[in-house]
Amino acid sequence: MAILHTVVFRLSHPAGSPEEALFLDTARETLTVIAGVRDFTVRRQVSAKSDLDWQFSMLFDDQDAYDAYDAHPLHREFVATRWATEVEAFQEYDFVDRP
Repeated sequence: MAILHTVVFRLSHPAGSPEEALFLDTARETLTVIAGVRDFTVRRQVSAKSDLDWQFSMLFDDQDAYDAYDAHPLHREFVATRWATEVEAFQEYDFVDRP
């Protein structure tokens, strides 16, 4: 069963800054080369009801593909060196289609 992995977040960088752009570009470049990642998207959140600004989403064919991504050294390094230091707040949601 396919898994849609999403995370909505706020960066420590000012909106429109070069640092913000670099973080988003680095995420795309790093995470999309990991086997099993499909349909990676970056979206700006525009609702005034949330203080989180950005969303990443990606699709995995199954739990094994998701687990391999989660354990992959590139993902782990990105989380440790960029996510942990540049993301102020986030919410993560993973979805599967209703049977």
